[in-house]
Amino acid sequence: MVKHVLMIKLKDNAQAECEKLRDLFLTMKGRVPQVIDVEAGADFLHSDRSFDVCLYVTLESPEALEAYQQDPYHCEVVKTYVASVREKAVAVDYIV
Repeated sequence: MVKHVLMIKLKDNAQAECEKLRDLFLTMKGRVPQVIDVEAGADFLHSDRSFDVCLYVTLESPEALEAYQQDPYHCEVVKTYVASVREKAVAVDYIV
């Protein structure tokens, strides 16, 4: 199994988008065939070191992660929207 974790800090003028982004992430389960499970949430502490939204995706294999990265829904809908509201993003992918 592969875990894909993405944390996003939103632009100042996009803070109201946290829940919309969270909901958009959750739509990937069932629409992106490689996604086994997906969790997403908005930060509630709002500390100086916090990111605003976190995505946690479970996939079958490194090959599934590669296919996920190229999936049309992921690219055209999710990545496009994220790019419009993010200030910064960090990710980690690991095998369990």
